[in-house]
Amino acid sequence: MIDRAGLAEFLRGRREALQPEDVGLPRGHRRRTSGLRREEVAALCHMSADYYSRLEREHGPQPSEQMIASIAQGLHLSRDERDHLFRLAGHQPPVRGPGSDHISPGMLRIFDRLTDTPAEIVTELGETLRQTPLGIALVGDLARHTGPSRSIGYRWFTDPAARELHPSEDHEFYSRMYTSGLRGVLTLRGPESRAAQLAELLTGRSEEFRTLWAKHEVGITPRAVKRYRHPDVGLLELNCQVLLDPESSHSLLVYTAVPGSESYEKLQLLSVVGGRFSASTEPDGEGQT
Repeated sequence: MIDRAGLAEFLRGRREALQPEDVGLPRGHRRRTSGLRREEVAALCHMSADYYSRLEREHGPQPSEQMIASIAQGLHLSRDERDHLFRLAGHQPPVRGPGSDHISPGMLRIFDRLTDTPAEIVTELGETLRQTPLGIALVGDLARHTGPSRSIGYRWFTDPAARELHPSEDHEFYSRMYTSGLRGVLTLRGPESRAAQLAELLTGRSEEFRTLWAKHEVGITPRAVKRYRHPDVGLLELNCQVLLDPESSHSLLVYTAVPGSESYEKLQLLSVVGGRFSASTEPDGEGQT
């Protein structure tokens, strides 16, 4: 059963404890609110300001589990705070550990400061949870995908558009790397895991995947330099730095170019002009490989 008074009090307390810079927002010159404004929290949680305000005033319908998860992420709650919020709203907290989409506050604080850098937060199955604006300009909005297509490894074998981001001479390596990575996660998580489900789906959809899966290759890790073929600025060679959250198995990927290099200049240009990926996304087609 929902505890409306407790929920409202908890939301107000967490909102007032956060400062704009804590969540990557500008402070401005005429701020009188002790913490975040309700409309700022609503934007962070991807909901209307009216809906969020009603929760703080103990009104409105019981929020869904999806809505509570969005609020927990928008308020940068810890896992314990997230679980408390779920219980106040009358829901059972989600399962912890790998498979959870809840990003830790610490990782979010780092991510929120990468406004001028291509970066993303991904799960162990290559599902993009967050991207910076320059990350979207570089590769498109990858967080929009649903179902199995959330996984870049799944899209690699089922959606030709996923391969357009990389030069054709790199495709064989990526196919081996994604297959090897999926096998590693499946072995770690077991036959009832989502990794096992993805492997079964791909086995039925892609002959290339079936061939590589049968080879049992493991331990193929990403190269130090990744090459991207952007439709507006051309080929970019970027280094990828990885920060891992071991509890959730989320990775923060940060892409940089060597200062003074051609790729560095192209990345600077992309940060100024954006790109067609900023306004549109990669095609939704899911052709067979």
